[in-house]
Amino acid sequence: MKYFLKLNVVSILYALMVFVPLELMLNVYRISRLTNWKIGTVNILTGITLIIEIIGGTILILFLTKKWLRGRKANFFTVILWVPYFVLLIYVIASLFPITNGGDTPNPVTGLLALGGLIVYPFYILILNFACITNDNKTIGTV
Repeated sequence: MKYFLKLNVVSILYALMVFVPLELMLNVYRISRLTNWKIGTVNILTGITLIIEIIGGTILILFLTKKWLRGRKANFFTVILWVPYFVLLIYVIASLFPITNGGDTPNPVTGLLALGGLIVYPFYILILNFACITNDNKTIGTV
């Protein structure tokens, strides 16, 4: 049961890692309107946040996967498990903060970028899981 909870926590972190930059990217106009910042400033801060989250999130996920999940084959369920949490986060935010101003709607190209990122994201998760399994096998063999 503990493994199941740890697997779900890691999956929630995977969902948050893609959710936060996506929401920042989709809500550039809303953030600009509410904070009175220029759109260029919001884009720069979104990019910086994206880079920090990718680096920090990858390190955190690698650490948690090595420590909690210990190279089991069931880790590959995270490739699928992050999707329901991501959909739940999108639904909650869209329900709590609906777009009431027509100027806040994102550009159609932003949706294409989001779809491209969401298609590539499971391969990123697979690469992280493979890295943790191969590192665990190497350390076990040398002990």
